[in-house]
Amino acid sequence: MHTKTIAEIIEGLRNKQFSSEELTKAYLDRIKQHDKTLNSFITVDADVALKNARDADKKIADGNAESLTGIPIAQKDIFCTQGIKTTCGSKMLDNFIAPYNATTVQKFNDVGAVLAGKTNMDEFAMGSSNETSFYGAVKNPWDTNAVPGGSSGGSAASVAARLVPAATGTDTGGSIRQPAALCGITGLKPTYGRVSRYGMIAFASSLDQGGPMTQTAEDAAIMLNVMAGFDQRDSTSVNKPVPDYTSTLEDSVKGLKIGLPKEYFGEGLDPAVGDAVQVAIKEYEKMGATVQEISLPNTHFAVPTYYVIAPAECSSNLSRFDGVRFGHRCDNPKDLMDLYTRSRSEGFGEEVKRRIMIGAYALSAGYYDAYYLKAQKIRQLISNDFKQAFEKVDVIMGPTAPDVAFNIGERTEDPVTMYLSDIYTIAVNLAGLPGISIPAGFAKDRPVGLQIIGNYFEEARLLNVSHQYQKVTDWHRRVPKGFE
Repeated sequence: MHTKTIAEIIEGLRNKQFSSEELTKAYLDRIKQHDKTLNSFITVDADVALKNARDADKKIADGNAESLTGIPIAQKDIFCTQGIKTTCGSKMLDNFIAPYNATTVQKFNDVGAVLAGKTNMDEFAMGSSNETSFYGAVKNPWDTNAVPGGSSGGSAASVAARLVPAATGTDTGGSIRQPAALCGITGLKPTYGRVSRYGMIAFASSLDQGGPMTQTAEDAAIMLNVMAGFDQRDSTSVNKPVPDYTSTLEDSVKGLKIGLPKEYFGEGLDPAVGDAVQVAIKEYEKMGATVQEISLPNTHFAVPTYYVIAPAECSSNLSRFDGVRFGHRCDNPKDLMDLYTRSRSEGFGEEVKRRIMIGAYALSAGYYDAYYLKAQKIRQLISNDFKQAFEKVDVIMGPTAPDVAFNIGERTEDPVTMYLSDIYTIAVNLAGLPGISIPAGFAKDRPVGLQIIGNYFEEARLLNVSHQYQKVTDWHRRVPKGFE
């Protein structure tokens, strides 16, 4: 049962092959059995999950089922869940129980999906390996010595190990796509503003975007049908009609124009990863797509630009965690300044502190123009590169990450090398474009991801292109040894 996709589970529930309660219990049993090894969940409330499953079964019996009714879904622990702990992987919020649901969580509740649990993540979504979590590192199910990627590593690992059929993630600089690649699953980052950020605890407000993490592109389309849409409570939400993302999955890709950025296939790319990506692209040529080299000349500015803008925004967003209203508070503060200083020093981990300090510096008097303002100008140049590219091609393809999953602890002492894990994903966030990572083979016995980037609000095209590839390959069907 656990190897079924969402599409197959929907069919099984519809045909009464099993109930939501049976399905949910099976997944909860798998979480109990395997998550001691993976550490992919922070919170699991089996009683709540089973109650929701029984409610879903009643809804199905009454003929009121919707697409995801009765299907267990994991939520990244960055989405506020009413009455259930929401930690952001941080000691700062270890005692925080949200008084409301994030819009994304509420949308899944409204269609009768079952909350299986809250997944582990890099602290406040800051990291590329899921090693900065207060609750410990998540392990990659393909090799438990390796990282699953980050920050949505808990979601990626739980889906890859088939502990849940799908999970949500958030992507600020690649945090859905990079762990999806390293864990061999499908991960979609929608266009900025397509999915509501209300109740999604902010890291960098102009970059953050929620999205689905699933086995297949078809499942991602089903998930996005629920997640996408305008939300008047989110000022960055786009008021634009939401198509049925499943309706165009079967469209032919014959004549599709694929652009390959020369900057994505040069120095820094592991040759074995590059080879796997090239083999995947040849599959598209067999299906009638055409390939041409393009250039995104400002790509090399993406990482330094991101690491000015994102820390600047995080230093502002995280100022609310001061030990006064909610979250961690130090014991016996001497005065207000001592309360602020010790609460934040004790509550935040090293990576979060590092980024707050960088951001505060970049925004300080005398440095704002030299760093933050200049970074925003370069951001526009990066966006213009994509705009010009999409005048020639329909989609852009390349590797999601420069190498496969690295070992736990391998890069913790070298932040710059860690930051380069997102070198191919960051520019997509800076431009606000949609991007997807799909499984495209293995290198060194670890998964490789193919990244496909689309023009604004062309998620349907990305899902169609991904689905057509998955019809002729079986990488998305592979399950890590020991989790079959």
